[in-house]
Order: sequence, then C-alpha cells, then structure tokens
Amino acid sequence: MLVPLFAVLQACSAAKIAYNQAPELGYWFMDGYFDFDSSQSLRVKADLGQLQAWHRQSQLPAYVETLQKLQQQMRGDLSTAAACSIYDDVRRKLMAVSDRVEPTVVALAPTLQPAQLTHMEGRFAKGNTEFREKFIDGTPAQKRATRLKQAISRAEMLYGTLDEKQIAVLGQRIDQSLFNPALNYAERLRRQQDTLQTLRALTAPQASPVSTDRVRVALRSLFDRSLNSPDLAYREYVKRLTQDNCRTVAELHNSTTPAQRAKAIETLTTYEQDLRVLMAQKS
Repeated sequence: MLVPLFAVLQACSAAKIAYNQAPELGYWFMDGYFDFDSSQSLRVKADLGQLQAWHRQSQLPAYVETLQKLQQQMRGDLSTAAACSIYDDVRRKLMAVSDRVEPTVVALAPTLQPAQLTHMEGRFAKGNTEFREKFIDGTPAQKRATRLKQAISRAEMLYGTLDEKQIAVLGQRIDQSLFNPALNYAERLRRQQDTLQTLRALTAPQASPVSTDRVRVALRSLFDRSLNSPDLAYREYVKRLTQDNCRTVAELHNSTTPAQRAKAIETLTTYEQDLRVLMAQKS
C-alpha cells in the first residue's frame, strides 16, 4: 500500500465540496456505528459543529503550510526519508484532531447502551467482511490487481496519467511489499475487541457512577493501544511497512517527468487555494 499521503490528498480534493457539511457527514458516519439516541445525537451534533469551527481556525492554516512544503518538494527528487517526513507531518496533524475529540468521547462513552454496542459489533463485522474481500479473499492475481488499481488511482490524482514504466514501478513495489493482510486483519480484530471490552466495562451496571477521570483514563489507554499495539511484533512490522511505503512514494515520484511534477504542483496549488477559501468562510 502507498503511504497515507495520497489518501490525505484525496481528502483535500473533496474538501471544497464536503468541508462545510463535515459535521453532518461526521455525525452520520458515527451514527452508523453507534445508532445514537436523541440526547446523544444532540450532544454529538453540537460538539462536531464546535470541532469544525476549531479546525477551520487552527488546523487549515497548518494544512496550507504542509501543501506549500509539498509544492517545493515536488520540484526535485524525493528520498525515502523525505517521504517519511511527509507521513510524520500528516500523522501529527491527525493526532491533534483526535485529541480535540476526546471530551466528546469521554462524555458519550458512559451513556452507551448494550444494544448500541451490539450494533457497533455488527458494524465491525460488516467492515471486516469488506476488508477480507478486498485484501484476503481471492487469488493472488486478483488481490494484486486490486492493490495496483488503487495505487494508480491515488497517484494519478497528483501526477496525472502514469505511463507504463511508472505503472511497472508500482507493480514491482507491490510485488516486493512487506504488506501482510493477515497481520493487519488480526490487529484489526484485536482493536475491535479491545474497544468493545473497554466500552462494556464503562457501561456495565456499577455500584456508583463511573467518574469522568476513570472514563478518560480508560479511553486514553484504549487510544494508545490502538496507535501502539501491545503486540511488539506487529509494531515492528508497522515500522518496517511504513519505511517500505515511503520508499514506494519516493521511487514513484523519482520516476515522474517534469510535466508530471508540474501537474503535481498545480494540483497541490489548487488544494491550497481551496483551503484558503474555506479558511475565509464563517462556520
């Protein structure tokens, strides 16, 4: 798989269309997992509106800075280390959003009902089926074709049409990739069970109400285990896979023509302009 850079760029391309509707879209995404009741819905909708106002003011300017740096980097070749620095920058920005959401999650968790957690478990199962269909089931040729198609699509969002040699670069990198869908799937299941167990412990009948501090500690620990798996072998795998993905980004970029790099700069400039328009708008 490619490093999440291209997925972030995909989000940028949709920003001008969906950003102002982000609270509504975010609510429907979350509701798909939790099936909120009326009081929960009011709290989540209000908090998502406040999150967007904060994000527009404090985070969009940081995204503009990242896009400006990328425009400069597109002019020359990329090293694996440089590609990984892009990944690290994006990851830090996403972490800032996660931190901001914490009060909402802390307030919501103790109000969840057993039926809602059962609904969440069903939604996990549906996503697991989709993951298996995409990455585990099927012949090796089918799985390779799926990954290559996705990689080409994401790369062409930035560079425009790839030529045969560049597609071959992606194909070779996929063939040599350290990506192990079975390991990813096992970790996916571990995180889901961890989430369900943590939430059920917080919502089980108690002799006295669960304190906010206890909820906060439990959810922070859950979040940390989601980012840093207790499985040391998996953490080492992720570290090596990230380096592998960064190398893919670098090798693909270094294979591009001056015209494709100009196209990339043009694309990034358009994203920057879109974000500036969004920054100037009121919530």
